[in-house]
Amino acid sequence: MKFTVDKNILAKGIDTIQNVISAKATLPILSNFLLETQKNNLRLTATDLNIGISCVIPVDIQEPGSITIPARRFSSIIKELSDKEVVINSKKNNIVIIETSSCQFKIIGLASEEFPKLPEFKDKEVIELEQAFLKQMLNHTSFAVSMDETRYILNGIMFKISQSNLTLVATDGKRLAIDTKKLSKAASKEISMIVPIKTIQELQRNLQDEGVLSMIIGANQVLFDLGSATVISRLIEGEFPDYQQVIPAAAESKIKINREQFLLAIRRASLLSTPDYQAVKFEVFKNKLVLSKSTPDVGESREEIAMEYSGKELLIGFNPNYLSDVLKNLDVETAELEISGSEKPGVIRNDGYIYIVLPMRLS
Repeated sequence: MKFTVDKNILAKGIDTIQNVISAKATLPILSNFLLETQKNNLRLTATDLNIGISCVIPVDIQEPGSITIPARRFSSIIKELSDKEVVINSKKNNIVIIETSSCQFKIIGLASEEFPKLPEFKDKEVIELEQAFLKQMLNHTSFAVSMDETRYILNGIMFKISQSNLTLVATDGKRLAIDTKKLSKAASKEISMIVPIKTIQELQRNLQDEGVLSMIIGANQVLFDLGSATVISRLIEGEFPDYQQVIPAAAESKIKINREQFLLAIRRASLLSTPDYQAVKFEVFKNKLVLSKSTPDVGESREEIAMEYSGKELLIGFNPNYLSDVLKNLDVETAELEISGSEKPGVIRNDGYIYIVLPMRLS
């Protein structure tokens, strides 16, 4: 195999796939990229057996072929090259030569035959989505995914397709994020799957603000074809909790407040939080919200914000991170927070989106 490639184009391709490589790969081949020539293109692929990502870049091919190459070292070498044009040539014994007009590296690869084959998705239904559409839904839900590996079923986002609706759901047991949007075309059957958070993070890195993606669902795997990259992932097996049971009815009393001012005030209050003292106190008065934080041996803060509210006065505590996570991802000028009691969850609803957060006990 031999080809010539623009260094910047190759570096961008490497950046697309390299996060999949695990620092604790169980097999040596999983620490490598697969390089395969295809007509006037080069396909780069990485996998950890749970998720695989590939992308195609234009190259000038002198000899077709394929090889795998150590990912971290290859990435570091390409990043440090000063010339724009790079020639990559694989020789016998899996030696790969990387050279420019003034520089040459030789590194040892592994035969491409050892690289795991990514699954094929033939004769499966294709669901098309606007990339910006899915990107927004992931931004609205991904922060609520549980990182507790003992609760494996919650380590991803549930995708539910029912007729012409797509619903994404994530929860860590203390908060719940649900986003529902209309599909441009109804699916032929109902679909429910849990996509792991690592796959979600790779999608968020690669989704664009324009263009269409194709989603193809297999028995226990899913493929996302973004055009510039293809992401294939195993699904989390098991039954996702019945989230419908915990959605409260809409409350009559709502705090209506400037989203940006609210977010900044919560961030300021959280500056005094510690792992043992996380809760921020919310004192809700008529048309005034007081945020305060008192942490032993650290200090205290107090801030007043104007808002609209006509319900009963109350006192409630929230984890500030749980509110700032949602507020920074909402594209609204005025946030509406439903609070019906000091021990009842807070709820934010906005155009098919529901976010529920449990209160915290104030010490």
